[in-house]
Amino acid sequence: MWKKIQRFRALKPPAQGLFLRASVLLPLISISLKWRGFHPTKALLERFLLASRGSKNPDAQALASLTARMVRAAGYYGIGNPNCLSVSLALWWLLARQGIPSDLRVGVRKEGAKFEAHAWVECAGVTLTEPEAKHQEFAAFDAALASLPPETR
Repeated sequence: MWKKIQRFRALKPPAQGLFLRASVLLPLISISLKWRGFHPTKALLERFLLASRGSKNPDAQALASLTARMVRAAGYYGIGNPNCLSVSLALWWLLARQGIPSDLRVGVRKEGAKFEAHAWVECAGVTLTEPEAKHQEFAAFDAALASLPPETR
């Protein structure tokens, strides 16, 4: 426990803030996904977004990378065991709150008789939610499909 506290204290204040926000956000998103489902959860998160003007910060990619690292750390050290969709929604929302445009992606694959889904976040063509290329094994849904109202799908 002491080592975890020391590691947290060694972070710079912006990273500490991102870690704490993600630590609170991840369990809330996980609960909302279980009780309400994906679309109501995403709609609720969108209600709390400021009008996005895009990031004018020249270090937007570095900030996006730091945010992704802190969300992954919060998922690892925080409460519960959030799935890829919870982590991706939290990262997507935190980036949007910072004015950094990103895309929430969901993909599927069929492995034998097993059907699997995976979620990740892309920012300027770079995948942020995972350091490895796990998402490349999944066929991503087209963005146009994701934007359709639920009653037409």
